[in-house]
Amino acid sequence: MSQEKKYDSELIGFVDQPKRNEKGDIVAWKLSLSATHLEDLQKFKTEKGWVYLTMFFSKAGKPMASVWNPNSEAAKEYKSEKVADTQTDDLPF
Repeated sequence: MSQEKKYDSELIGFVDQPKRNEKGDIVAWKLSLSATHLEDLQKFKTEKGWVYLTMFFSKAGKPMASVWNPNSEAAKEYKSEKVADTQTDDLPF
């Protein structure tokens, strides 16, 4: 039985092929968001009001963008593990 992989982000928007300089280095990417995407960003705000977007290449080499979802199961699990690591019953002496 295999476990289903949980993700902490969702794909968003439309990403153009990156612009490259004469050396082949990426110099810019273009991310296009529709009005619906912009409205959806509200649900991805962190407690402090931040929204985190990540630009990356898929395994097939296609440029993509994702938005971190602080309300996803994976993000909640990570946060609870992080809190558990900082809370120990051991005394410092």
